[in-house]
Amino acid sequence: MQAIRGEAREFGLGQIGYYLLLAGSATVYQFFFLDTIGAIFYGSALLAGVIMTVLIPVTEVLAVMFFHEPFNGTKGVALALSLWGFVSYLYGEVRAKAKQSDKPLNAEHLDP
Repeated sequence: MQAIRGEAREFGLGQIGYYLLLAGSATVYQFFFLDTIGAIFYGSALLAGVIMTVLIPVTEVLAVMFFHEPFNGTKGVALALSLWGFVSYLYGEVRAKAKQSDKPLNAEHLDP
């Protein structure tokens, strides 16, 4: 607890800003995990993993934009690979749905 008080005193936006940031971060993370569970429940675990993988470089880009961090080659490669994986997942899902819609109906589903 002493470390948190010390960090709050040294925080650039003041102690109230520090505690508001902690509370806001905790709230956002709770919603993130709730949404991840929803993606697993209504979609698949693969979809939840893809969403989490895409969010990693998005946070890096936001850090570059808002906190003026340097955008180096490692962040660029991480961004490119995660976007490639996300597009590949979406392409595979679209192809699977298209292939599934081309199948003829089973005889048991036909009305007499």
